[in-house]
Amino acid sequence: MAIKNKERVRDSHRERILKWIYDRLYETFGPQNWWPGDTAFEIAIGAILTQNTAWSNVELAIKNLKREGLLESRVFNVIDTEKLATLIKPSGYYKLKAHRLKEFATFLFSKYEGSLDNMFKSNPWKLRQELLEIDGIGLETADSILLYAGNIPIFVVDAYTKRILSRHNLIDEKATYTQIQNLFMDNLPRDTKLFNEFHALLVQLGKEICKKKPNCTICPLKELNNIIRYFCDSCGRPLTEDEVRYILKMELYASPEVKITSEYLKKDHREEMKKIIEEIKEIDEKRLEEEVYVNYQFNLCKRCRDRFNKRVTLREFI
Repeated sequence: MAIKNKERVRDSHRERILKWIYDRLYETFGPQNWWPGDTAFEIAIGAILTQNTAWSNVELAIKNLKREGLLESRVFNVIDTEKLATLIKPSGYYKLKAHRLKEFATFLFSKYEGSLDNMFKSNPWKLRQELLEIDGIGLETADSILLYAGNIPIFVVDAYTKRILSRHNLIDEKATYTQIQNLFMDNLPRDTKLFNEFHALLVQLGKEICKKKPNCTICPLKELNNIIRYFCDSCGRPLTEDEVRYILKMELYASPEVKITSEYLKKDHREEMKKIIEEIKEIDEKRLEEEVYVNYQFNLCKRCRDRFNKRVTLREFI
């Protein structure tokens, strides 16, 4: 399989900043226990209902659906659209959202026999594209369903995330959803729990402090400008503003350790290769890419750069 997106780099500087942000927010707000919902189906429905409204309004709509016993896919699939619209009225844009919810239900039954378990067994990136083809489901909604209902490690980006990062000059104000998402996914471990908690913490910061009119005096990230300074990734020394910073880029490729013998060469490997190919099909493309190819970027001071070059010259590989 061809390696894609080689331009993406795991940057030690960005990784350090993101981890600092996460730690500060976690210390301030604690665990968020997000997304609230008793089942994956309820979470998926909530992800659609929360479009352009406050979560308190979604809770009222969810309560109505629970009262009618509609938070089960097979029951939900047969409800009349007009009745559904009435039940979800507290969430706003209720006629439009009723249509979107029914479109999602139709998709779920036509593709996966009405089972979210079946749906989440498919390739995550193929599933993401399928969700995006449903009328009214955009990137944020699709990724929320994947992360929170499916426990698939994909970072969700929302207006709060963009506002917070742009105010701290970590992204351009015109940065796209994908560019912001890549900032997290390229520089943090692909971990569902981490992505879940990090997104929820950013939402909490955006709601309580980093509002349209921010209260910067009590912001837990007010020291971020000091953290953004570059450090040498080898010796750990802070780099001054007027100091030359050397960037070391490393491309790592994984390869199986196979001991080649005369007996090995005589062996018929066709069945073995078929098995490997079938196993690869079950692994999502981004995970496979991460396991096979990683592009790292490190910052070095002049002293550590010279030491590294000397070791390379002497073939003392790290």
